[in-house]
Amino acid sequence: MKKIVKRDGSIEKFSKTKIADAVYKSTINSEKGIDEKLGIAISNKVEEIFKNRDKSLTVEEIQDLVEVLLMESNRKDVAKHYILYREKRANIRKKPWDMDELQKSIWKNKYRHNDEKFDDWISRVSAKNTRIAKLIRQKKFLFAGRILANRGLYKENLKVTYSNCYVLEPPKDNLEDIFDTAKKLARTFSYGGGVGIDISKLRPKGAKVNNSAKNTTGSVSFMELYSMTTGLIGQRGRRGALMISMDIRHPDIEDFIDIKTDLNKITKANISVRINDEFMKAVENNEKYKCEFTVDINKEHIIKEVDARKLFMKLCKNNWDYAEPGILFWDNIKKHHFMSEDNTFSHAGVNPCAEEPLPSGGSCLLGSINLSEFVIQPFYEGATFDINKFKACVREAVIALNEVLDEGLDLHPLEEQKISVSKYRQIGLGVMGIGDMLIKMNIRYGSDKSINLCSLIAKTMLNEAVKQSALLAKEYGPFKEYKEEFIFKSEFFKRNIDEDVKELVKLYGLRNSQLLTIPPTGSISTMLGISGGIEPIFNLSYIRKTESLHDEDVYYKVYTPIVKEYMDLKNITDEKDLPDIFVTAMNLNYNDRIKMQQAWQQYIDASISSTINLQHEATVEDVYKIYMSAWKAKLKGITIFRDGCKRSGVLINEKPKKEKEDIAEKELSITKEENEKFICPECGNEQMANTGGCSICLKCGYSGCN
Repeated sequence: MKKIVKRDGSIEKFSKTKIADAVYKSTINSEKGIDEKLGIAISNKVEEIFKNRDKSLTVEEIQDLVEVLLMESNRKDVAKHYILYREKRANIRKKPWDMDELQKSIWKNKYRHNDEKFDDWISRVSAKNTRIAKLIRQKKFLFAGRILANRGLYKENLKVTYSNCYVLEPPKDNLEDIFDTAKKLARTFSYGGGVGIDISKLRPKGAKVNNSAKNTTGSVSFMELYSMTTGLIGQRGRRGALMISMDIRHPDIEDFIDIKTDLNKITKANISVRINDEFMKAVENNEKYKCEFTVDINKEHIIKEVDARKLFMKLCKNNWDYAEPGILFWDNIKKHHFMSEDNTFSHAGVNPCAEEPLPSGGSCLLGSINLSEFVIQPFYEGATFDINKFKACVREAVIALNEVLDEGLDLHPLEEQKISVSKYRQIGLGVMGIGDMLIKMNIRYGSDKSINLCSLIAKTMLNEAVKQSALLAKEYGPFKEYKEEFIFKSEFFKRNIDEDVKELVKLYGLRNSQLLTIPPTGSISTMLGISGGIEPIFNLSYIRKTESLHDEDVYYKVYTPIVKEYMDLKNITDEKDLPDIFVTAMNLNYNDRIKMQQAWQQYIDASISSTINLQHEATVEDVYKIYMSAWKAKLKGITIFRDGCKRSGVLINEKPKKEKEDIAEKELSITKEENEKFICPECGNEQMANTGGCSICLKCGYSGCN
């Protein structure tokens, strides 16, 4: 078998299929149209010539040969497309990314170490894995922020972690453990990791205690301790992120739901309610529901009966008004993953953006694939998704995340984290750029066509990831807690995994207990200039403010990158003339948003960080309908952000008062009430977009969990 020499010096088998595929792609949108036979004919000629050569050819020599053969054919139009594509890829290999000021700011301030050059940065974060370095340079894949910022720096004796977030063991119902948890929080934050904790094990307000107080102030009273701890510990490029959750069955649940209606309380944490199917059915049927708690030490049993619908409407009202709490559909979380049938395994909570349900000590080691870079011939009628290149990227990403996991095993802040990660080996491969991908393919976000395409991509991603995890298990062994009988009983595994992939798992096991998630990708997607997570683009344009040399505010319009690219290509000068494929987070029908999340959630074994953006005029009834629809669609979690709610104080999309008002008057305005503002902690900017579970500063690129 003939071999070719790749650009990085590695050797690979000669592949006629790759040549035929490259030529076929060049025929898409060419002047004379698609021609599948041309690619086959060219690849056959290349093979014939290759047979007569004694030495291996390089990739460049093969591509030069293809160019010559295309020019000699009757399809010089295809040769032109092929040559232009080669030039584009050559520029990508040689140059750093093209970035505007916002994107450069994110890279320099969050991810570049000291003054390292772009090529050195890629070398560091890829640890010289040439395949993953190539994908990063092509903007097809990117590790999450902690890896980009920290990988390789352990050599400099810095206390760093590669994991974005952790879930700690829920605090036990005693004072010592409650404060030990605060200590663990502080240690984890100091390494740069966010944390999720659940406080459902703490006894409710009024329960007996064996100290001078006689009765406890309740579980909710300790939330301020954890919030304060989060605020005290600074992190490079981000504030510490904390998620506090509580089970709907806890008697203190009403106090928990109401805690953040006081804008001065729990200011450094997100909160979410763990809701089960039994409660949701009680809401649907307008029934009573019992919140119960038994104190382990003295067996005191506390029961509080609530009106399920009334309690749920309080949650909806608070979310409408304050953007919190979020909802975790806990039965869906428990049922739909690989370990669901193993009764020795349980999720202890979720990370701050809720895309990673994890056991005690578990961590989320994240990376995301940029789907928009897999569109062939973007914006044209024949635009298609390159499923084969995508499959290869999934496999390389799974390998790379496992490399990072092994490299970082000794870098976790706490011993319980090292033990948990070693036992279960969770990784979180996700996607971003969905909104951009659909625009490039002339497909409207939320349409049946978009849902069908995303379902295909999601199922492909899952099966390729499982396949690669099985092949890694062949080489290195399965994760320590792997038990074949339970994996094969899992409904998630049985329903979604192809038969040939199941055979591989049967033979070798799985290297990872958890594989896929969809994080918000706030900073990294903004740095790439694409939409984050599974969201559509946030807005067509926004107003950026800067100070002139004369200390005066200057306002100017900035288009979202995909919008500007399309307008330039199509010679459009006014965004009002854009076609209806340009759906934004602020004008998307929420039913379409739920359908999109459902399409992905079916094949994601972890969860999805999700924010549904609502216009200021949305009602509490709208929030209720969204939550009920999300539950029935078997989503694992969701939160809602209404434009101009009390927790933001800023209207991102305020309606203009008159047609002729100038740009300065269109600047984001503060609502009349004395409300808390989402102000960027790094630059003081008030233009904070809330999307995909993240608050993103539209000036400096700071991002943090909602």
